[in-house]
Amino acid sequence: MAKCAICEKSAHFGNAVSHSHRRSNKMWKANVKSVKIIVNGAAKKTYVCTSCLRSGKVERA
Repeated sequence: MAKCAICEKSAHFGNAVSHSHRRSNKMWKANVKSVKIIVNGAAKKTYVCTSCLRSGKVERA
């Protein structure tokens, strides 16, 4: 489950293109970490992406 609980960022899909221009399916996963955050005054363990952690949208417990 690579989905951020704050910004809903998740995996997205596209094509991996080789040097000979052959295409295959590719998936980019969000950089999601399992962290303890403070939600409504209580500590809760959720998945949060690193961009939300760095920007200060989340207060760690």
